[in-house]
Amino acid sequence: MTRGTIQNREAFLQTIAEHLGRSPRLSGVSRPQWDYAPQWTVFAGYSQDDLLNVLQKQCGLIHTDYIETTSAELAGALRRQVAAYGGGPVIVPDDPRFAEYGLSALLRDEWPAEQTTVHIWNPALGRQNIDAAEQANVGIVFSDITLAESGTVVLFSRNEQGRAIHFLPKTYIAIVPKSTVVPRMTQAAAVIHEQIEKGGLVPSCINFITGPSNSADIEMNLVVGVHGPMKAAYIVVTDR
Repeated sequence: MTRGTIQNREAFLQTIAEHLGRSPRLSGVSRPQWDYAPQWTVFAGYSQDDLLNVLQKQCGLIHTDYIETTSAELAGALRRQVAAYGGGPVIVPDDPRFAEYGLSALLRDEWPAEQTTVHIWNPALGRQNIDAAEQANVGIVFSDITLAESGTVVLFSRNEQGRAIHFLPKTYIAIVPKSTVVPRMTQAAAVIHEQIEKGGLVPSCINFITGPSNSADIEMNLVVGVHGPMKAAYIVVTDR
């Protein structure tokens, strides 16, 4: 991904400045220091264990299965949850964390030996990845940032992890390292902003996913599993 260029910036800023009745300010602008910042006080002082308790309770409200395990037991927990959702086919991104967390044997050897199809996203395959996502029963990903307050997993798209993995499979499992859990959207935005300040490139798409798909558009009656994954589970890895 290459950094884009900005076209007609000066003319755009000049138009805004004219409507404000002043000249454009191109330098010396600093972020204001607000007297009150309530967005930072929600769950202030909570430990990581406290945040996990908040996340677990929120999962109950958003109809999401919540499982805690360790890195040593993760493969077994993942196997059981996929079985609970009816087995494969399975689709996963090409993510080095699967190897780091000891899941390579399950994905590349054990499940294929059991006739469970596992598709690993490959940008060279193009449309075949989307077709595999449509046919998959379970999509499995790692959460990049996890919001305790809303029970939301934040996922950065990239060539090796297409958006279709999150939305087309019938069910969805997010592996949540405990270290990724933050209080709320405020902290997630701060992490993304920090990456930009350090010169990093923002992913082409950042997905905020809160449990299975649902809607209450008709008479405010909640229906779960209407236009995306019918079920969702978060497997929290407590020692990572």
